[in-house]
Amino acid sequence: MPSPAALSVTPWHVQVGDGYAATYAVCGYPAEVGPAWLDPLLSYPGRVDVAVHIDPVAPQMAAPMLKRQRARLESSRRLDSDQGKLGDPMVDAAAADAADLAERVARGAAKLFDTGIYVTLHARDLDELRTLTAGVKSAAASVLLDLQPATFRHQQGWISTLPIGVDPLRMRRILDTTALAAAFPLASADLAAPAPGVIAPPEGVLYGVNTTSNGVLIWNRWAQDNHNSVVLARSGAGKSYFVKLEVLRNLYQGTAVSVIDPEDEYAPLAEHVGGTVVQLGVPGVRVNPLDLPTDNRADTLTRRGLYLHTLIAVMLGAPPPPTERAALDRAITATYAAAGINGDPATWTLPAPLLRDLAETLAADDDPAAEQLAARLAPWASGNFSSLFDGPTTTTPRGHLVVWSLRHLPDELRTVGTLLALDSIWSGIDTPNTGARRRRQLVVVDEAWLLMRDGEGARFLFRMAKAARKRSAGLCVITQDAADVLSTDLGLAVVSNAATQVLMRQSTQSIDAVSEAFSLTAGESRLLLSAPRGEGLLVAGRSRIPFRSVGSAAEHRIAVTGIGEAE
Repeated sequence: MPSPAALSVTPWHVQVGDGYAATYAVCGYPAEVGPAWLDPLLSYPGRVDVAVHIDPVAPQMAAPMLKRQRARLESSRRLDSDQGKLGDPMVDAAAADAADLAERVARGAAKLFDTGIYVTLHARDLDELRTLTAGVKSAAASVLLDLQPATFRHQQGWISTLPIGVDPLRMRRILDTTALAAAFPLASADLAAPAPGVIAPPEGVLYGVNTTSNGVLIWNRWAQDNHNSVVLARSGAGKSYFVKLEVLRNLYQGTAVSVIDPEDEYAPLAEHVGGTVVQLGVPGVRVNPLDLPTDNRADTLTRRGLYLHTLIAVMLGAPPPPTERAALDRAITATYAAAGINGDPATWTLPAPLLRDLAETLAADDDPAAEQLAARLAPWASGNFSSLFDGPTTTTPRGHLVVWSLRHLPDELRTVGTLLALDSIWSGIDTPNTGARRRRQLVVVDEAWLLMRDGEGARFLFRMAKAARKRSAGLCVITQDAADVLSTDLGLAVVSNAATQVLMRQSTQSIDAVSEAFSLTAGESRLLLSAPRGEGLLVAGRSRIPFRSVGSAAEHRIAVTGIGEAE
C-alpha cells in the first residue's frame, strides 16, 4: 500500500497526510459476550478501522498460566475470608470462570489465544475526530467494552491497524475459543446506521424484527438504486402476509399501489382501505386490448400495435412465424383504420375496435398466413376464451389501491389476464413527464411465474422492471417457483434487476438454485430451509438481514389469509 505523504506524531493523535488518526485499544471486556459482539465497532457509520491480532497460546503454556491465575484468585478469596471480610463478587465470578476454563482446556474443548483488539479512528480535522471518538466510545460502552487511548503510542497503534499483520502496540488479553469465535463473522447483523450528520428521510417502512439482534428492520425501497423487489418463497411461507403488510405501510405514505392477485387474497385489504377490485372473469367484466391509452404520445398507435404483437404471442403460446407476424401487422393497421383511427391524435378518442374485428380483418386477407393466424385466434376472438374480450372495456380503475383479481379466470386465461392487467397498470404509469412531481407507484405481481413461464410475458415484465425507476415506480415480483424462475435468463434478469430481495422458506428442491443465484452461505441456506412461517432474509447488496415480519393486531386481521398464517 502507498505510504502517506507525511506523518506527524503527537501524544494524542497522528496526522496522516491531510487527515488525523487516533488509536484505542480494547482493555476492558464484559464477563460474557454474545454473538457478533464486535458489531457496534464494525458497523459504526464512519471511517473506523478495527484490527484483531490473534496468536494461539501453546497448550503446555496455557495450563500453567491458568493454574497461576486460579492460585491468585483463590488466595485473594481466602485472605478476605481469614480477615472476616465479605467476599468480592467480581473475584468469586473470576475464580469460577477460571476453574471452568481450566477444565475445558484440560479436556481439549477450548484453546487460549493472545488477542489484541485495536480501533483506529480517522477524521478530516480535530473537531471531527473528537466527535467520532465520543460516538465510538459510546458504541463500545453499549456492549461493555472499555476503550483506552494509546497515549504517546498512536504511531504504533496506527501501524497495528494497517493490513500488514504486525502489532507493535502489544496491548494483549487472553481470550478463549468461544469468546473469540463469537466476534466472527466480521459482518453486521443490522443495517448500518446513517453516517454522522446525515439525516435519513422518514420514508422507510417496517419490514419486521431482526431475529439475531432483536433490532427493528426498517427498509426504504425508494432510496435504493432501483425501486424493484422480488420475494421468493415456497407455498405457505408467509410471503403474501409480508407483502400485504408492506403494501399497507406504503399506502400510509401516499404511495399508489396496484396488485395482480391470482387468488383474491388482497380483496379484504382493498375493501378496508377503500380501494378498487377488478374481478376479471366475472360475467360482464371485459377488457378491450385494442383500447388506446390517453397519454397523448405521438407514437401511441405504434406502441399499441407492438403491445398487440406481444399479447397475441402470449395467447398463441409462442411468437407467430414471420409470415403471420407480417400479416398481423397489416391487420392491426387496417382494423384501426376501419374504425376511423389513424395517425391523427384527434381520431384516438373514437371507440376502439375489438379483438374479433382484428380476427375478421385477418380472415378477409388473401394471404394464407393471415387466414391461418385468424384460425388460431378464433378461440380468443369468438370461441370459449372470448368472454374477456367480446366487448368494450367495462371499467377504468382509479384510486390509491387497485387490485386485479384473477380468481374467476380459468387457468388457460390467467397468463393473458395478468398481461392485460399489467398493460392497464403500465399505461397509467408510463405517461409523459409534465414537470410536476410524479406520485410514487408500487406494482405488485403475485405468483409472477404465471407470466414468467411464457417468453413474451417474461420480456414484458423485464421491460417494466428496467423502466420503472425513471417513472417513480417500483415492481414487486412474488413467486413460489424459485427454481423455475431462476433457470431462465429472463427470470434471472428480473430477479437481478431488483435492489430489494426477500427470501423466505425454500424447498429442498430449489435451495441449490437459490443459493447459487444469491451467493448464500451454508448457514443462510440452512436458515431458509428451516425458517418458520413469516421469517426470511433481506438481501440488499452486501447486507444480509434475517427478520420476522410483524404487524399490529389491526394489521394482522387485514393481512391474514387463512388459518395458520404468519403471526
